[in-house]
Amino acid sequence: MGTGYEPMSLAVLATHLASADSDRIRWKLVWEFLEEYRWEPADTRVGLLQDEPGPTGDVRWDALLAALAEHLLAQADLAPPAWVETRVLHRAWFPAELAIHRADALAWAPAAFRKHGVYVSVHDLAAA
Repeated sequence: MGTGYEPMSLAVLATHLASADSDRIRWKLVWEFLEEYRWEPADTRVGLLQDEPGPTGDVRWDALLAALAEHLLAQADLAPPAWVETRVLHRAWFPAELAIHRADALAWAPAAFRKHGVYVSVHDLAAA
């Protein structure tokens, strides 16, 4: 007998990010998480964001997970869990390689991402 489908939580995403060998794969994992998250019922979504993810081995990705949790919970008009408060970068991170994409991220990064020092365009999150 199979175990059935379980949606990916941020904690599980963190373990995948930690074992990925490139940022390209890490972004694919983030987009996979977002896609699964969008298909879950509202009452299930909150549970996917509450548990503190373990460290990924890169403070930038740790901050991105916090920003993602805060952003998604804000969309549901919910407060973020306490664990997000400590995951703030001291220097801004612009994951985009092209200057035009960095400019787009500067203009369109959601508030939660700005707060954590991660500049990703809201358009990139929606397109995921």
